[in-house]
Amino acid sequence: MAKVSQRQIVASVTPSASQPNTKTAVPDFALGSRKYFSQVSGGETQAQVEKVYDGGSSTPEVLPAPISVGDVTVTRHYDPEIDGPLVSNARPLVGKARYDISVFTLDADNQPLAGRTRVYPRALLTSITEPDGDSSSGGPANFSMTFSCENVVGTA
Repeated sequence: MAKVSQRQIVASVTPSASQPNTKTAVPDFALGSRKYFSQVSGGETQAQVEKVYDGGSSTPEVLPAPISVGDVTVTRHYDPEIDGPLVSNARPLVGKARYDISVFTLDADNQPLAGRTRVYPRALLTSITEPDGDSSSGGPANFSMTFSCENVVGTA
């Protein structure tokens, strides 16, 4: 397979099937014409370790802790007609709503490549960053959402 560019890595954000902390309807950011977020970062998998030196040993024994998955942040350009209502509905659900974050690798036709998806199931919405303003800029406004993740699954 050829190398991919960063523009081929996108994410979708859909409500998890179970919402244990809220009875409020959770907005679906993957519905309609804007189903992908154009930027995704984080989600690294790592394990903390403890280096233990037995008495007199000059080399440590490495004891691993369970793995942890870093927070995932997704960002896209802000469309007030489409994203405005979604963000307004999601704002009071920060710290309550859970989403499934799917990260896709797209082909040249913007179709997901088979087997090139990673999923962060039941990620907790922890932050929404609404668009910043700058009256001297013509660049697009962005908004982002950050999620705390329990696990990552998928194939590569």
